[in-house]
Amino acid sequence: MKLKVLWIGKTQEQWVRAGIDEYAGRIRRYAPLEVAEAKEEKGAEVEAGRDAECARLEKQLGKNTRLVLLDERGEEMDSRQFAAYLGRERDTGTGELAFAIGGAYGFSEAFRKRAHKTIALSRMTFTHQMVRVFLLEQIYRAFTILNNEPYHH
Repeated sequence: MKLKVLWIGKTQEQWVRAGIDEYAGRIRRYAPLEVAEAKEEKGAEVEAGRDAECARLEKQLGKNTRLVLLDERGEEMDSRQFAAYLGRERDTGTGELAFAIGGAYGFSEAFRKRAHKTIALSRMTFTHQMVRVFLLEQIYRAFTILNNEPYHH
């Protein structure tokens, strides 16, 4: 199974980029991973900006890609539940699984309807920059759980 992690906007902070690089490298020991940024829409009205950003994300998805949105209103899972979900997707033949982190105004309704699942990392609010590292760390943790490795304890 190939993984994609997509988000809106450039990663500004060097320490965030370092975290992304660290966990992306760890994940690639278990599965192919593509990380991609889509341009942030600036100066547009909220709905038009959200639609434009989601259209950019959509262009990076294959026809059969299963899409998971990260959204504060999504389903909460602990790390073991998330690992089980990732394992089921892998074991049932999902070719490509993409995780999308929206921009400041979230996702358009059309993009939400395209999604297979919506998850929340937490009910707390985090910066979009930090969520990138948190998601990648959780994907890595999931693979270590699935492989009975000692990282998760």
